[in-house]
Amino acid sequence: MTVELGIVLFLCLAAEFTNGLTDAPNAIATVVATRVLSPVKAVLMAGVLNILGVLITGTAVAVTIGTGIIDPNVIDLTTVAAALLTIIVWTMAAWYFGIPTSETHEMLAGLAGAGFAAAGTSALLWAGWQKVLIGLGLSTVMGFTVGYGVMLAIYWLFRRVRYATIRSVFGRLQILSAAFMAFSHGSNDGQKFMGIFALALTLGGVFSEFHVPLWVILLCGVTMGIGTSVGGWRIIKTMGFKMTRLESVQGFAAETSAGAAILVASSLGVPLSTTHTINTAIMGVGSTKRFSAVRWGVTAQIVMTWLITFPACAILGYIFAIILKPLF
Repeated sequence: MTVELGIVLFLCLAAEFTNGLTDAPNAIATVVATRVLSPVKAVLMAGVLNILGVLITGTAVAVTIGTGIIDPNVIDLTTVAAALLTIIVWTMAAWYFGIPTSETHEMLAGLAGAGFAAAGTSALLWAGWQKVLIGLGLSTVMGFTVGYGVMLAIYWLFRRVRYATIRSVFGRLQILSAAFMAFSHGSNDGQKFMGIFALALTLGGVFSEFHVPLWVILLCGVTMGIGTSVGGWRIIKTMGFKMTRLESVQGFAAETSAGAAILVASSLGVPLSTTHTINTAIMGVGSTKRFSAVRWGVTAQIVMTWLITFPACAILGYIFAIILKPLF
């Protein structure tokens, strides 16, 4: 264990903490907004099921992040540190304004920019970036369309049922859908920082070859849960209250749709943005009422942040890599 490696591992946990502030709340925003669960109970549930999602579904996404995005043979700890600093800076700026941002895209862009600074385009691995493009499609198109379709199906199936009964039934079902969403989040997003953590240990010489041990899974999972409990409310308010008016039936549809899309990606080892997935699912669900039911002004602000995240974080990753090189 060197000082440089210790600094990088600390930055990784700090980035995982910020992930808890802004990304992990995606899994529980709707269940809190519909008042099916209190914030404390929702956070505890999300923390446990995020870890279970990683433990049960494996580490395919972590392997993609650690070995498939940039070539580990042409980078060093400087590259990883630059990417992690990018995540921390961009995430905290978005969190301050209560905007849900994608740590996935921050991480990928930061790695790309820092990797380019280290070895040019040869650092980028096309096979991994193909999975990134697949994840982009799953998180946006599938999130919206499945959310829209599931909500329409619920309307049709329960069209002759009293609304009071529907609220009662889906009030219970949403606990299950929120648990499913949290589990799915762990199966994909929970793995990403574990992949970075394991990559740093491999580059630092602690591991002879890349792998993700149980203690890394638990350490990163607990750190993310702490971040959610400390500051996740800002993002929960934006997603659960500002985008559209949600009740338990809409929350169930959004969580089920997003969770399904995320699990499909995880099974393929595809890193996707859980933020994009649940946000677009909420948009799809809200649009079934009427187009104006979605507050498109808030949505436009979120989408604009998505669009500028990748180029901005790629530039930040490159700059941080240049700055940190002499220090490492």
